[in-house]
Amino acid sequence: MTDVSAAADLLALTPQQARTALASWLAAAGEPGFRVRQVLPRLWTRPVTRWSEATELPASLRAALAVRWPLTRLELAVRQVSRDGTEKYLWRLADGEAIESVLIPEGRRRTLCISSQVGCALGCVFCATGRMGFRRQLSPAEIAGQVRELILTDPARRPTNVVFMGMGEPLLNWDAVDVALTILNDRDGLAIGARHITVSTVGILPALARFAARPEQFRLAISLHAPTSPERRALMPIEKKYPLADLMPALRQFPRRVTFEYVLIAGRNDSPAAADALADLAIPLRAMVNLLPLHPGGAPDLLPSSAAAMDAFARHLRARGVEAVRRRSRGLDISAACGQLRVELEARRKVRAEQHSHVQ
Repeated sequence: MTDVSAAADLLALTPQQARTALASWLAAAGEPGFRVRQVLPRLWTRPVTRWSEATELPASLRAALAVRWPLTRLELAVRQVSRDGTEKYLWRLADGEAIESVLIPEGRRRTLCISSQVGCALGCVFCATGRMGFRRQLSPAEIAGQVRELILTDPARRPTNVVFMGMGEPLLNWDAVDVALTILNDRDGLAIGARHITVSTVGILPALARFAARPEQFRLAISLHAPTSPERRALMPIEKKYPLADLMPALRQFPRRVTFEYVLIAGRNDSPAAADALADLAIPLRAMVNLLPLHPGGAPDLLPSSAAAMDAFARHLRARGVEAVRRRSRGLDISAACGQLRVELEARRKVRAEQHSHVQ
């Protein structure tokens, strides 16, 4: 349980916790009760970069807020824009670490893919973040802050949808993700509808049960990528700890429809037999299947399935009665694969450091 009286960061609290903390602090400072209604919206609904911008507040209160409740910021280190409109953001954190977000516009829909950890410990062979290894957990302020910073950068980019499909495994950082979900959804937070928020996980069973117990209609996507345990273990080491034999019964307890995420890799998981085995998993759950082309930046040693193979795989699933949606690659001309930009920049930094050491 978060001690709101001792918390140093209002952005790491749920809106209700922030309201309680602010009310107590403002009352102790002799401020009138209506100040809470003035201050709270400046966290998420009408965010400011610094308290000095909240000019509806007295200057003395703005100065006191800046001392007691400094606002967590993510520094925009790199922004890349693809020809297809996809935008990749690299955010620098206070300790020098970096995380990524990807904004995908489609008509009126703007989906922001956000990170939940710095790096990832799971080592999936097709993911650039997995090659980075795990660095640390993100705080709720750093998770939801990716949306906040985007709004501060340009209110027109306010996301309509948020997916936890960036760097890291969300359910291995459940305590922070739990708070971030509330911030994203709460009307005093970012007010994004629960059905427009998706958590993507490889299937961390203890936290999956806690996620399922939440009353909101958040969406669940399972990073499946192979339909049998041996094939999945070759791609995703987590299969050893949480095998499909345990994951599938757990998903049957989930109260809402599940989506399977399935990256098609040439010669690894794109055969007709694999499509049949995947249908066998999807049909009892009435799961939808998102077929994703392998982004070449995520795994240089693997090949994406051909367009013909992807079409055939989708047709096979549909013939079995499975709803299958073939997604197209976005941001192919930028570093849009999960973790790719961070890995590339880190590699360049190492090269420059080595060159500098040779000069000295």
